[in-house]
This record gives sequence, structure tokens and C-alpha cells, in this order.
Amino acid sequence: MTERVWTGGDLPTFVTHLECSLTGERYPADTLQNLSKAGRPLLARYDLDGLRRALPRKALATRPQTLWRYRELLPVRRTENVISLGEVVTPLIPLRRIANRLAKGGEILVKDEGRLPTGSFKARGLALAVSMAKELGVSAMAMPTNGNAGAAMAAYCSRAGIKAYVFCPDDTPAVNIREIAMQGAEVFLVDGLIDDCGKLVAEGEREVGWFNCSTLRGPYRIEGKKTMGIELAEQLGWQLPDVILYPTGGGTGIIGMWKAFAELEEIGWIERKRPRMVVVQAEGCAPMVKAWEKGVEHAPRWKNAHTFAAGIRVPQAIGDFLILRAVRESGGFAIAVTEDAIAAAWREVAAEEGLLLCPETAATYAAYKQALADGRIRTDDRVVLFNCASGLKYPMAEAGRRLTLGSAVDWRELTRA
Repeated sequence: MTERVWTGGDLPTFVTHLECSLTGERYPADTLQNLSKAGRPLLARYDLDGLRRALPRKALATRPQTLWRYRELLPVRRTENVISLGEVVTPLIPLRRIANRLAKGGEILVKDEGRLPTGSFKARGLALAVSMAKELGVSAMAMPTNGNAGAAMAAYCSRAGIKAYVFCPDDTPAVNIREIAMQGAEVFLVDGLIDDCGKLVAEGEREVGWFNCSTLRGPYRIEGKKTMGIELAEQLGWQLPDVILYPTGGGTGIIGMWKAFAELEEIGWIERKRPRMVVVQAEGCAPMVKAWEKGVEHAPRWKNAHTFAAGIRVPQAIGDFLILRAVRESGGFAIAVTEDAIAAAWREVAAEEGLLLCPETAATYAAYKQALADGRIRTDDRVVLFNCASGLKYPMAEAGRRLTLGSAVDWRELTRA
């Protein structure tokens, strides 16, 4: 079977339409869309029969190691509208020392998304969202953010020549705020949480007409995030792991991966086996955990949300029912961990494995240990944790012992463990 050749101009995408995730109502794929009429996220749909006939899995072997290697499963139609900063395939890093200590026969893998442009997995979703914005004629975009998404949107908008407006809670880490501003966006600090910022973005959308790029308020950030699932399957020889622990705020990644697995099965690239999807949140902001425990599909807003793992400090997610659906269909679960457990896990992985996670991913390692102890994860499971950003983007504790030149050094005391 001959693969379509990509020679410029039109990209070989198989996108057919958009679909309301709640009602199934169809919308055209080539017009600018936000939420459906039902107020729910839209999902991109593809001619998967046609894709299966046109693209053999082995064709990927000769393609560049970027997320655009999966172009047939992405919605951008024209080469000139691809906005890229070099979205590499991110590595799977085994935690061998920790696995030898905790998981007798099991494997703990970290998919390190901190290697992506702007240092976080937000690059995936925003590369697609901004590319489609360019394709559909958008001139200005806005979003609320706890940091990393805003940095990604700012960078891709700058590259695309699209004006960017970013609204952050006023306790967002300074490094994120400065990064966003350096990359050309207008940054506004709000004395509230991310959903308060989202209300301002929506108000501005009505008043000045920018495109609202909030989580799941457009169909294309999901399409970028789903490449995490495709990459993971390919890296593991088209065999999925037993468990995926995912730090969950807005939940675009878990929704995107679950969508990717369904599409991959339909085109015949993977079997029916699915990983158990585990939502990880902080005890100070755990709306999805509470909803899962109650057996409901929607999660009310979490009051007084707080956690130093800022990326999962999302009081309410518009895609809550899609997140919970993925967890339940996979036989997974939702789990909350304490601030102390997150901090201890962050230090433990860095000191024992040399891998500096972000705090949100430290939460997944804390959750792994907790679930291992209570039997929800087995010691022989192959487990994947998603490191959603470089740990270097987060404030760390003061460290270092001062030495004064010319003073005697007690070397035994200095080197005592």
C-alpha cells in the first residue's frame, strides 16, 4: 500500500467534522468553533477507514521525530499554517532504582514532557490550537493560565503573528509571568484563581472579539495533547502500559489520550487493551476525585482551592464528564495526595534518580506510592507518569552551605551524611 506523499500545500489530514462531546451534534471542521450549542467541548472526527487504507503503521519509521509525524491524525490542512517550535518526541525515562526498591517485577516510566518547547506539555496543545487559529484567520487569542499554558500560547502566537492576551492568578510563579511577557503577550495578574481569570477572558471575548483559547473551549488543544498517547504507544512497541497516572487540572491530556487510543484501535495500530487511567489531584483541590468517589459525571466547583502544584489547581473543569468517563471506562480511579506527600515525592525522585520533576508530576509519584500501598496498583504493573513540565520552571527551596575563604574547614563534619 502506498502512502500519500507530503510535498507541501495540502496536508494529508483525514479530518471530516467536529462533534459535540455531549450530544453528538455535528459541526463543520473548517470554520472557527468554540463550545458546542450545548456548551460542551467539541471533538475532531476523522475518516479512520480511509486513514487505515492510506497509511500503514510502518510508514512512521522514516518520518522526523516530532509530533507532526502523526499529521494524518491532526486537523491542519495547509503546510504553511503549521506553527512549530520543534516539538520533539519526548523520552520515556525509567526510574530503575525506585522500581527496584518498590516494584518487584514492575516498571516505572516517566514521559518527560519538559523537553518540549517552552518546557512543558502545553506546547502540544497550543501548537495545534495556534496552527488552526492561523488557518482559520484568527488575529488575537486570549486564555487564563496557571503559567505553562500561557507561556506556550504566547510563544506560538508570536511565531504565528497572532496577538496574545494572557490572564494569570496573581500568585503565578514569577518565572512564568516573565516568560509569557518576554514572548510578546500582554499579561494581566488577577486576584483570584484560574476560573476567575477565565471569566475575564470570556468577558473580553464578548467585548473585543478575541478567540477564547481556554482549556477545552476549542477543539484543537485536545488534538495536540492526544499525540502523547500516540507517541507512548509507538515508544512501547504499540503495547500500552498497565497504568497511566496523570496530574489532572483541566484534563485535556487524559481526554486526548483516551481519544487517541480509540482512534489507534480503529485504524488497527493497537489491540483492545487499555491502561487504567488514574486522575491525580491535590487534597486542596480535588473536584474530580470527589466526583469519582460519589459516582457522578459532573464535578461542582471546589471552594478555596489551594496547592503549590499550581498546574492542578483548577477548581472546575468544563470537560469533567469526559475525564470521568475515561477513568471509569478504563477501570481506573481518582486519587488525591497531600502537600507534604507532593513535596517529599519531588525531593525523593530528584535525589534518588537525578530527575527533577515538576510538582504536579511529583503528585503522581506520591499517588503511585499511595496506590501501591493500598493495593490499587500492583508491584508488577508497568506504570507511566507524565512529567508535564521541567522542574526548573518552579520555585525551589533555598539551599547551600556557606563557606568563608581563609577559615578552617572541618572536612569530616562537612561531608557527614
